[in-house]
Amino acid sequence: MKFIKPALTYLFGAFMILGGIAHFTSPEMYLKFLPEFLPRELINILAGVAEIAVGIGVFIPRTRSWATLGILVMMLAFLPLHIIDVFKADPAIGSHEAALIRLPLQFVFIAWAWYINRREKTPG
Repeated sequence: MKFIKPALTYLFGAFMILGGIAHFTSPEMYLKFLPEFLPRELINILAGVAEIAVGIGVFIPRTRSWATLGILVMMLAFLPLHIIDVFKADPAIGSHEAALIRLPLQFVFIAWAWYINRREKTPG
């Protein structure tokens, strides 16, 4: 069972890196989440860079704690966008059902980052 946390850690880092890359390869997907009055392109670029950076940070033991804390904060910051998307007439990506699935997934990502971030207790 010792392999579960490292496997989840590296998988999460890979998800973050791939998600960050997607900000550049499919920006239109992310821009739909952002209100028109914001500098959407700039926010998309910054979010992509941040996701790649924290994703890489997850792979480095020395930076893992800060990286997962950064992921946790980002997921909390993105949470209102997912909540708003559930109530939009035309959700950002797909249907209302898809928006309803993405919202709880955001909580899974928050819990996942917290799980990786927490320190293991030493026995005895």
